[in-house]
Amino acid sequence: MMHFPRWKVFGIVAAVLLAVILALPNVLPKSVQDQLRPYNLRPMTLGLDLQGGINILLEIDRADLRARLTDQIVGDIRSTLRDAKIGYNGINRFDNGVRVRISKPEDVARAQTDLKKLIQPLDSGLFGAGATPALFDLSLQDQQFTFTFSELGIDTKVASAVGQSLKIVEKRVNPDGVVEATIQQQGKDRIVVQLPGVQDSQEIKRRLDQTAKLTFQLVCESQPTAAGQNPPPECKAFKLKESPDKSLWVQTSSRATVDGADLVDARGAFDQQNQPVVSFRFNTKGAERFAKLTRDNVGKPFAIVLDDLVVSYPRINEPILGGSGQISGNFTVQESNDLAIVLRSGALPAKLTIVEERTVGPSLGSDSIKSGFDASIIGLVLVMIFMVVAYGLFGFFANLALLINLVLLLAVMSFVGFTMTLPGIAGIVLTMGMAVDSNVIIFERMREEWRNGRSALSSIETGFKSAFGTIFDSNFTAFIAAIVLFGVGSGPVRGFAITHAIGILTTVFTAYTVTQLIVSVWVRWAKPKEVPL
Repeated sequence: MMHFPRWKVFGIVAAVLLAVILALPNVLPKSVQDQLRPYNLRPMTLGLDLQGGINILLEIDRADLRARLTDQIVGDIRSTLRDAKIGYNGINRFDNGVRVRISKPEDVARAQTDLKKLIQPLDSGLFGAGATPALFDLSLQDQQFTFTFSELGIDTKVASAVGQSLKIVEKRVNPDGVVEATIQQQGKDRIVVQLPGVQDSQEIKRRLDQTAKLTFQLVCESQPTAAGQNPPPECKAFKLKESPDKSLWVQTSSRATVDGADLVDARGAFDQQNQPVVSFRFNTKGAERFAKLTRDNVGKPFAIVLDDLVVSYPRINEPILGGSGQISGNFTVQESNDLAIVLRSGALPAKLTIVEERTVGPSLGSDSIKSGFDASIIGLVLVMIFMVVAYGLFGFFANLALLINLVLLLAVMSFVGFTMTLPGIAGIVLTMGMAVDSNVIIFERMREEWRNGRSALSSIETGFKSAFGTIFDSNFTAFIAAIVLFGVGSGPVRGFAITHAIGILTTVFTAYTVTQLIVSVWVRWAKPKEVPL
């Protein structure tokens, strides 16, 4: 038991040295930390309660999602019936869906066959398994078809919208990746955004408020000549950014529209007149569609529509074949940069409403760090004093293993990128107590064997061998509790659970393996005749 092969000694020493390197950035100046980041050496991420910042709780706007889905089904119904050459008497919306009446009774059967294709089941469940609800329920009465929202279908769409929004929100609030942002789902339809170290909440909210739905659409030939005039079929009225009291009629047909979803890049820039603009670039598919739109409509105006607002409507002087261009609209520099960010991140699948907003000041964070640091130091010193008083030289060995344990814990937290919070510091303090608990079990078993007449070497070997089962069982049950806390908890509870779980793993390693190696080296050197306990 007390003999360690060279490869094992090398492995333990290498693990400890690697932990020291990974944990070192936590005590270095910020200038040095920035130089080490490219090598994946970084300090622990501090949570809001330790360095201040912004906490925003977002919620999917179900009403807005229903409105978008209604617009989509209306367009699909219109296109389906038009392609099938089936006449209808208009499409009417109501609170929970849409209705369409077929003009001729003999077309009802054909219409039913085609319209049923619009209510295909949604994708849901892991790898497509599980229930696959449809978004709409379709019913027929006389010659009228009614599409009614399915609640299970809406819930599935909300879940999908939350999943899509997580990545988009992260790109918007942290476009350069320099802020250690925490963005995660809460409940069925909410998203928590935590930005440690950020204090300007207005800029963040401005980015989140934009849905960034960008389209390039042809302008209708006829335009309103009087207020309140209704647009012709296949056209829709959009407000002008420059003159909100005026409207422009824009074609809504898919044949006259290119979607901004095909953008691969957008940047704030300046035009030849040194005015702020947004330069954009399409992917291959978008470039082809944009080239076709401009090639087929040379000499005609087209509108650049952002979030149902026409930002500009230039004339197509020549085909745009390169898949890139500029968006101008009397932007300020800040507006062009913000617009570029939201266009790069993509359009949100539904509007996000800010339910709660909290700002934690940096002074409060500094106080929390000082309190947590003081508590950790006091706890560490008291534990180390107790171990030396109670177990003498072996207590000193246990303290050395305890310090290595803390270095390992900090190294794992820093390398993986877990966020350290005030409850996380509590987890570290608890880890210190649990780490020496394991040593106490080992040392007390050594004492017992020594008092029963065994030799010093036999007592030491039996102490480690017999205590391992107890140490493993106690830490394994604590690890299960930490997993449960992480699974059912949220926020601070999860921070505590993560730190506690990592601390348990490092404790088993140091309290048994590292302590045993230290004692083994001492036994080889001192060749003791009695156990110094």
